[in-house]
Amino acid sequence: MLLLAIIAFAVPLGFTLRDRVDDEVRLQARGQADVVAATASDLLARSRRAQLRSLVRRAAESARGRVVVVDARGTLLADSAGNGELGKSYADRPEIRAALAGRRFQEARNSQTLSQELLATATPVARNGTTVGAVRVTQSVDAVHRAVRRSVSGLIAIGGVVLLLGLIAGALIARQLARPLRRLETTAGEIARGDLDRRAPVEGTSEQRSLARSFNEMTDRLARTLRGQREFVADASHQLRTPLTGLRLRLEEIEAETPGEDVEAALREVDRLSQMVTELLLLSAAGERDAPAVDVDLGEVARAAAKRFEGAGAELSVTGSGGIVRCARADIDRALDSLVENAVSYSPPGSPIVIVASARAIEVLDSGPGLAPGEAEAVFERFHRGRAGRSGAPGTGLGLPIARELMRRWGAETAIETRPEGGARASIRFGEVKS
Repeated sequence: MLLLAIIAFAVPLGFTLRDRVDDEVRLQARGQADVVAATASDLLARSRRAQLRSLVRRAAESARGRVVVVDARGTLLADSAGNGELGKSYADRPEIRAALAGRRFQEARNSQTLSQELLATATPVARNGTTVGAVRVTQSVDAVHRAVRRSVSGLIAIGGVVLLLGLIAGALIARQLARPLRRLETTAGEIARGDLDRRAPVEGTSEQRSLARSFNEMTDRLARTLRGQREFVADASHQLRTPLTGLRLRLEEIEAETPGEDVEAALREVDRLSQMVTELLLLSAAGERDAPAVDVDLGEVARAAAKRFEGAGAELSVTGSGGIVRCARADIDRALDSLVENAVSYSPPGSPIVIVASARAIEVLDSGPGLAPGEAEAVFERFHRGRAGRSGAPGTGLGLPIARELMRRWGAETAIETRPEGGARASIRFGEVKS
């Protein structure tokens, strides 16, 4: 906007300056010619030619051009450029012809002898109402143009300085105005990462203070809603545990008195329901960072997971040296356990399961049936178990959603896909480290 304002101001000023300089030069030439003509009317006599030539030289210095005086026939009597052409006829020159006819003349024309554009100004020399000669003043138009260019260059330089100062002032003002918005952005990022107790500072302009207050009110409502949701899930889970425990005890008593497949099936469903309640409670708290981030060795995490699942009915192995990432150790252990548990559940007994630890990721490769087309994202929906889960493998349909939510808060993405050679590849990938 400042640049547009400078252009809008400087361009018309440049044209005005050019026209003004041109008009001043023309007016000065006419005035100088009139002064010489008025004085020369008494100096045309041969006896006074020396005075006439002195007058012409002084006028040329003042006009910064060439001044000549001719008599009524157009014969050159005095020339500021020297005496070399004295006596020569200038009657064929259009400006001299006009002046001898009693008219003032001023026109820019090209001089073939000098190979440049000249401004020619001619005025008749009159005595007692009779034209007895003429005065011609010639000036280089190129010199006038150079003067105009110097003036325009000065305007451009002033505009550049004004623009630079304006940009510096604008940057300082913009930084001052943007500081509250940057702090608000920082606060929003911290809240998005799970710190619901953070609030934006109320500062800046009235609009920025209003925005910060509205943002804080929204965060308060969001925090109350999330806390209420978590408290409800926690209370419901806690309340459900008591009747589930009582139901299991009664089923165990029935099984002791009258064993049967129906009682065993009922016990399995009670166990599945208890596991589901536990996982719902875990999922409800998955958005909070209740554990601090530490440096975690992915290779160590992979080896610990393989050790926990020893004897689970599959042949687990670990490859890769891993790398260091920042997250809560408990979260990545829980997420990796979900992936390994899925691989063990859906792989044939005794089949190999490989945990691959790389610099920024952990992968679990199994020998199971893999995924049906279009299930790569659907299996991360709550309670969705996919084609393989519906075939009879145990589970609640919450393990993969919990793993994804636990890892997302640490900047990691959890995914699963079918391998071309068969089986599935489940992975936890951390983003690139920002320098």
